[in-house]
Amino acid sequence: MKKILLFAAIILLIGLFFAVDGPSYFSLEAFEAQKAQIQQYTEDNFLLAAATFFVVYTLVFAFALPAGAVLTLIGGALFGLFWGVVLVSFASSLGSLLAFLASRYLLRDWVQEKFGSKLSAIDRGIEKDGPLYLLSLRLIPLFPPALINLGMGITKIAAFTFYWVSQLGMLMGTMIFVNAGTELGKLSSGGSILSPGLIFAFVLLGIMPWIAKAVMGFVQRRKVYAPFSKPASYDYNLIAIGAGSGGLVTAYIGAAVKAKVALVERHKMGGDCLNTGCVPSKALLRSAKIAHYIDGAKDYGIDVSHSAIDFARVMERVQSVIKAIEPHDSIERYEDLGVECITGEGKIISPWEVQVGDRVLTTKNIVIASGARPRMIPFKGTENVPVFNSDNIWDLRECPRKLLVVGAGPIGCELAQAFSRLGSEVTIVDIVDHLMGKEDSDVADYVKERFLGEGINLALGHFTQRVEASAGEGAVHKLVATHGQSGPEIEIEFTHMLMAVGRQPNTENIGIENIGVALRENGTIEVDEKLRTNFPNVYAVGDVAGPYQFTHTASHMAWYAAVNALFGRFKTFNVDYSVVPWATFTDPEVARVGLNETDAIAQGIEFEVTRYGIDDLDRAIADGEAKGFVKVITPKGSDRILGATIVGYHAGELINEFIATMKRKGKLRDIMGTIHIYPTLGEANKFTAGEYAKAHQPEKLLGLVEKYHAWSRG
Repeated sequence: MKKILLFAAIILLIGLFFAVDGPSYFSLEAFEAQKAQIQQYTEDNFLLAAATFFVVYTLVFAFALPAGAVLTLIGGALFGLFWGVVLVSFASSLGSLLAFLASRYLLRDWVQEKFGSKLSAIDRGIEKDGPLYLLSLRLIPLFPPALINLGMGITKIAAFTFYWVSQLGMLMGTMIFVNAGTELGKLSSGGSILSPGLIFAFVLLGIMPWIAKAVMGFVQRRKVYAPFSKPASYDYNLIAIGAGSGGLVTAYIGAAVKAKVALVERHKMGGDCLNTGCVPSKALLRSAKIAHYIDGAKDYGIDVSHSAIDFARVMERVQSVIKAIEPHDSIERYEDLGVECITGEGKIISPWEVQVGDRVLTTKNIVIASGARPRMIPFKGTENVPVFNSDNIWDLRECPRKLLVVGAGPIGCELAQAFSRLGSEVTIVDIVDHLMGKEDSDVADYVKERFLGEGINLALGHFTQRVEASAGEGAVHKLVATHGQSGPEIEIEFTHMLMAVGRQPNTENIGIENIGVALRENGTIEVDEKLRTNFPNVYAVGDVAGPYQFTHTASHMAWYAAVNALFGRFKTFNVDYSVVPWATFTDPEVARVGLNETDAIAQGIEFEVTRYGIDDLDRAIADGEAKGFVKVITPKGSDRILGATIVGYHAGELINEFIATMKRKGKLRDIMGTIHIYPTLGEANKFTAGEYAKAHQPEKLLGLVEKYHAWSRG
């Protein structure tokens, strides 16, 4: 009841202010009309006038009335710069505190009850950097003080902290506004409106955001760098830690612009993508697909015997593919480019120092590109059975008789299908109830039907309870799982287990804990839109930073990090995630860019779906690959492309046209108006655009055109 009465009183007082036309009393016009009398009264009764002004200003700020800016100018005109700043500064801070306390009393409990889980992250951030965050808001006049007061009231920041930070943060803006007011107070006629002092005051107002940005940058740098001693000179302009995609591109760009760059790698050049990820998996998938083609050769009119798979030779071919690509990422190539490649474990010991063995390297900038590794879940009993992941599965030289794949994401699906086609009896188990959790259900169901048709067993929506190991070489073990957390138990037999439950960032043993680089809740390094960590000269890219864990996004991020690190004093760039594509290389492939239906619904976007079945495409029919579809998401009433998903033969190649069109902000009509070679798979994109056009024909206009043609025939 107390809260209701207080809230009602606040609303009543604000309502009265507008009911009596309060804004007209707090305007420069009203002040100008009575300026001489008010100034004379202030001179005769300075203390009473100052006290009255202070109380009125405090109430205006407390009730968020639209008079603060005008009163600030009037304060300067009446009391001069010094006393005007004193009165306005303390009154605005006290009024803000009253509004803050009212917000905390009236709103915090309700907001916490409704949105507590979402506010927890904000509260942790406020607890960690609350004063700095509030100071940045106060320094920039673009943020309405009333919203800051109300918003901070529902956080856990201390009232005293809120007060002194507000006092400090609003001081600079107060001085500028009051100074402008002193100039207005000196005006005697319209002819003197362009006085130098007034012009200077408003120039200060205009450049306030830049001043605030510079001040905040200085404060943040002082805070994070305080415990460290900066070297007098540097060995390098840039050091990249990790020679995967992110580190390689960082080093390449640095060397290309003639910076002195070092690339530190503790294992193998090329990182996971070359050695254990993209390259070996695609080589394995190719062998599996050839075996699948041979098994289905009779469908193409070719009579051959069943494929005889030499698994050891398949895996040796995988290694030969890696060897063939290795020179692209080799030490020799990068040293020829001008990069100093250093083999060893790089550890950051200060924001400007990296230790590798006995060497301590100094550098102006550091880019962390240490990647990620397979996440391993220690189920009860797994210590007694052979468990593989995407790093060590390539050591196999005998095909697993019964392979259990834990995880139905992209890695699990790709490798499950490959091993199934190469002779394994494969079962996929996952707690989620459909394959490829980030894709729409129709996409997942299409791949699911293909997997079931090829004999891959699926145990989706199942929770692993334990593993029961059997003794002896080549023994068959059992995984016991339940449908749901407490449903009936099932037993899945396996000889080998592949753990494919995602990847975790490599943040250990690189020294970031030595200097306090901030991490997110998911373990990735926290970076801003310029890919800087909480240390402005230390950047992070790729899997270790997220949010995407793709080779191509690591390369993309590396460009921004390298350019910002080397040329940031002149110009910085925000990393662009507006058009991010990816593909899962199952058969059929699944490729996507932008939003799908699930994303659009989650974001509350009204959208349309345009779909074209690849089974109708001439080239796909000729190749015996007439399966899959193209699906495009557009806003209601527009052919602007929000996203596209392709399921089918070479989907990873076909998606590129949508990527390019979205990047240049093109539309479906642009694709439809582009000549595509016949017969090619790429025509599927054009026909999809045609489906949209067909669904949005101007029926009334076409009716009139039909009548015109009938008339023209006589």
